[in-house]
Amino acid sequence: MPRKSPFVIVLSDEEREHLRSLAAQYTSPYCDVVRAKVILLAASGLENEEIGRHLDLPRQNISKWRKRFFRERLAGLENR
Repeated sequence: MPRKSPFVIVLSDEEREHLRSLAAQYTSPYCDVVRAKVILLAASGLENEEIGRHLDLPRQNISKWRKRFFRERLAGLENR
């Protein structure tokens, strides 16, 4: 049975709009688009494994971005 993430994502209207805009841009770097999609799917209630299957990414990647967004909001999605 999949483990439920303790990092529940609830977006403000501004965050949701920013992430939707980023996810829809074909000229944005691929990694930025994927991160935006991860957070949008997490906010819609999907668990990490489901998001990973949807985006063809390892669960560990989903977990990393969910956790960083939860702690740092949009700044957590930036490259380091």
